Amino acid sequence: MNKSVISTNAAPGAIGPYSQGIKVGELVYTSGQLPIDPKTGEMPATIEEQTKQSLENVKAILEASGSGLSKVVKTTVFLSDMNNFGKMNEVYAKFFTGDYPARSAIEVARLPKDALVEIEVIAIA
Repeated sequence: MNKSVISTNAAPGAIGPYSQGIKVGELVYTSGQLPIDPKTGEMPATIEEQTKQSLENVKAILEASGSGLSKVVKTTVFLSDMNNFGKMNEVYAKFFTGDYPARSAIEVARLPKDALVEIEVIAIA
């Protein structure tokens, strides 16, 4: 089975020794996406804005692989504070329609760059 690296300037570059995404066979795996605007390198302040930016970054990586949000089968959402779950969920719901992907939401002690949210997905290529 072939493995290929996915890379796009439409999402932030990796801040460590990892790829933005990997395509293996008919699946695409994205690395966790922080809410960094790839044009400015900045992070928005609110959980709503951060959720939107993280999902825009995921979308860009999926599109670079030939996939898209409609083909996502599993998401994992990392939150620095579970009290932000409701607000994150409101924004998240705008990105997925119809049959929602399976999802895990996990509160973590801390995220890179002190982000409020980080999101990774698995999608069909």
